[in-house]
Amino acid sequence: MRRRLSDNLKRVRDRIASACERCGRSANSVTLIAVTKTVEVDVIRCLLDLGVTELGESRVQELTKRAGMIEEYRSRRRLVAGPADVPPSPNWHMIGTLQRNKVKHVLPWARTIHSVDSLRLAEDISTQGVKLNRTTDVFVQVNVSEEKTKHGVVVGAASYLIDQIRAMPNLRVIGLMTMAPWSEDPQAARPHFARLRELFEDIRHERDCGPEFAHLSMGMSNDFEVAIEEGATMVRIGTALFEGVTASVP
Repeated sequence: MRRRLSDNLKRVRDRIASACERCGRSANSVTLIAVTKTVEVDVIRCLLDLGVTELGESRVQELTKRAGMIEEYRSRRRLVAGPADVPPSPNWHMIGTLQRNKVKHVLPWARTIHSVDSLRLAEDISTQGVKLNRTTDVFVQVNVSEEKTKHGVVVGAASYLIDQIRAMPNLRVIGLMTMAPWSEDPQAARPHFARLRELFEDIRHERDCGPEFAHLSMGMSNDFEVAIEEGATMVRIGTALFEGVTASVP
């Protein structure tokens, strides 16, 4: 399992580096978020040992369960082997749709939420952040493709929502997120990623969003190279990373 995962990780990082080279960017400008929803906790442990600490989940129940199990694992390693042998603490990203009644469950674990698409959701995250005395990084999700089945604000409403969120305590708007329509042809996603980048640049030009507004979360296993070429700084990858990797249920 570890060897296959290590090989997959190298291939993904090589593809990220090649995409960055094609558009004159440094590979360090792109953060790999490993989407762990299809694998068991043993694989996540191995991933941490390989140095991958940015982990993404699309469901609140899975995120809270896995985050708790990983923290318990790290505590056991600390007791048995000492602090030097403890894998790094993961940074959990909530990348899926977040219902308002689930905010209180996810916020103790997730440092970054990629799917803020309403003022009321942002208000709930802010309120819970104040209670926990912690600041949460958020992306405004934009439905660039205008698909009825996808969440996200319309392009024209993104600037207004950002302005409102920036006035709330314990929130930092760090960028925009979108999901392109699925296609077997990665190039089909390019217009959608390019449109999000254009919107991002327009907002930065027209508004003072602060230096933290610096990220584009876009691109998954089937189209992340195109997303990088169009400016993605965070890519959410699951299938390409975990292909052929299996593990027993812990």
